[in-house]
Amino acid sequence: MPKNSDYITAVGRRKTSTASVRILAGKDDSIRINGKTPLEYFKTRDRVDVVEEALKKAESTNVYSVQANVSGGGISSQAGAVRHAIARALIKAEPGTRKTLKALGYLTRDPRAKERKKPGLKKARKAPQWSKR
Repeated sequence: MPKNSDYITAVGRRKTSTASVRILAGKDDSIRINGKTPLEYFKTRDRVDVVEEALKKAESTNVYSVQANVSGGGISSQAGAVRHAIARALIKAEPGTRKTLKALGYLTRDPRAKERKKPGLKKARKAPQWSKR
């Protein structure tokens, strides 16, 4: 962890969600998302596991305290955004974890997003029913 600051910041994104994360070393091993615990915020264990994956794989679960502010999108994409931000912050704190996190795909910004609706179509690709006669 760099000595010139008390915490490390990083930003993670997924679809239209944006998460800005601060990790603090040596304080406690808690995770707070918009002032709540992950289970209070996301309500399901699956999404909490997504948030904690980067810390578990980097073996830094009991080392850092995480504070995240998340906005935009749905709760599933917010969980992905928080994981992305935590992974980016961890490689700033511990450059040795980069290889592990990159192999798992946690450092890659997932580019998939909703396709825009086109004129003349009902949805992005769904066309009105066509009749020959």
